[in-house]
Amino acid sequence: MLTLHDIEVLFLRRGHEQYSGEPVTQLQHALQTAALAQADGADDELVTAALLHDLGHLVHELGNDLGDDLGDNLGDSLGDTPTLSGIDDLHQFIALPFLRGLFSDRLLGAVQAHVDAKRYLCATRAGYLAALSADSQRSLLLQGGVFDAAQAADFIARPGAADAVRLRLWDDQAKSADALTPPLAHFIARASRCALC
Repeated sequence: MLTLHDIEVLFLRRGHEQYSGEPVTQLQHALQTAALAQADGADDELVTAALLHDLGHLVHELGNDLGDDLGDNLGDSLGDTPTLSGIDDLHQFIALPFLRGLFSDRLLGAVQAHVDAKRYLCATRAGYLAALSADSQRSLLLQGGVFDAAQAADFIARPGAADAVRLRLWDDQAKSADALTPPLAHFIARASRCALC
């Protein structure tokens, strides 16, 4: 399990990396998503889920041995755009073991379901698919494609699906190279208010 300090260090160490196929870094994307959630009046759990929804991109190589300070040798990433190599990095699942015990099931559920929320929105919202970035469209295919009507109905009936849809919509907007946001420390403080330990 990561601590809040570990999460902050991870963002500071790896947040400068480019967010795959987008004009922002990992940290910019996380901060923008959290800022949009905050501006929309989301509570601490959902703002924190927005901050951490793509943490799997940053922890996918940490393995089980985090070391004293997340280790000095984090290795190379899967590349700037894994989708170009036909890779679904399963980032929505990878971060969960690192966050379990620190945050609620509701928060973890929003992180896990934000990919399926994209599949749902593609099926139910006119123009949504066409508005996705090229990388997001490629990842959609790798993640199972657009839900059919039955899959969409099943998804939205699940507990927490509405949170995941809100998170996904903020996620889609959080790709501006020059957006101003509160600093990471601000969102870590919000995360501390909903942390379980």
